Amino acid sequence: MESKLINVGFGNFVVLDRIVTIVNPGSAPMKRLKEEAKDAKRLVDATMGRRTRSVIITDSNHVILSAIQSETIAQRFGADVLSKEKVKDKEG
Repeated sequence: MESKLINVGFGNFVVLDRIVTIVNPGSAPMKRLKEEAKDAKRLVDATMGRRTRSVIITDSNHVILSAIQSETIAQRFGADVLSKEKVKDKEG
């Protein structure tokens, strides 16, 4: 099985199939989630000191902070999903 990676900024990558959701960090529930993940040592800060612009939640409950807009990551995510569908169409 081949694992696809998605760039979350500054040379940091996440396995595409492990992503559950990509959200904006501004709401109070996301701030609480970030603090809970930090306390549980499940927080990965991939912002390289920049402002957090998106929060990625994985199937293992890890919380990844990114300095890339959630819309940009979603476009990268969507582009990879579309390329997978094209490959399936060509094979099938």
